[in-house]
Amino acid sequence: MADRPLPWSLLVVLLGAIFVTLFPIFWIVMTAIKPPTDWNAVPAIWIPSEPTLVNFRTLFNPEAIREYGVGGVSQAATMSVLGSILSSTTATLLSVTIGLLSAIGISRYSSGGRATPLMILSGRMFPPAAIAVPFVIIFSSIGLIDTYSGLIAIYVAATLPFSTWMLKSFVDEIPREIEEAAMVDGKSRLMAHLTVTLPLIRGGLFATTLFIFILNWSEFLFALVLSYTNIETIPVRLAKYVTATAGTLYGVQAALAVLAMAPLVIAGFLIQNHLARGMTFGAIKR
Repeated sequence: MADRPLPWSLLVVLLGAIFVTLFPIFWIVMTAIKPPTDWNAVPAIWIPSEPTLVNFRTLFNPEAIREYGVGGVSQAATMSVLGSILSSTTATLLSVTIGLLSAIGISRYSSGGRATPLMILSGRMFPPAAIAVPFVIIFSSIGLIDTYSGLIAIYVAATLPFSTWMLKSFVDEIPREIEEAAMVDGKSRLMAHLTVTLPLIRGGLFATTLFIFILNWSEFLFALVLSYTNIETIPVRLAKYVTATAGTLYGVQAALAVLAMAPLVIAGFLIQNHLARGMTFGAIKR
């Protein structure tokens, strides 16, 4: 049976949804290449006639924006970019590694009993604002406030329930018989999981890693309350581009937002096949 064309009403709705989704991205990119004179233009300038990279240069050279008569920003974004890379990457690797071990233990050995998965998930049932202050008090007493170690620790704690539950669902899809066959051939339990289970859930592992990285990369509240002078991340720096002379530096904010989106878009493009497989994962059908 030939595929029927979409009804025009549904096509209009889909096009409208695409426009609503993509327009903010378009506006951010256009603002990032606008000169300061076009930021607040009335009527709005949709596409700048003279694109410039001054906003991107200002991120790493705070005085670059002065060529347009706008006051320089107080601090370069170099520390925030490096801080986001360090904290997000490290926290993601730790969260996925611990989550994988937890998922295998829960799925294969019922570690902790039947209530363990729900107890792990309950860690995400509290709003971040409700647990941010207790974390600040605890970290202050043990010297982890305003340190990357503390930030990484809270990122891991916040994302571990997601990584555990997502990876558990992928491990559940693998028949136990495959691992048992590997052990019959002489492999230990650990080697059976590493050489059999892990390759079979590769798509799910990629999907989980990207999801956890996105959560860590874009996290704002914990980074705000745990950072003072020694550490900083991109979301926190985005909120600081306000000056007394120029108000909100929209172009510089947009440039940093584009820089923040770039690794997520590139990573998603590079692993799209694994991501699609991970989201629709199913190993051998029972």
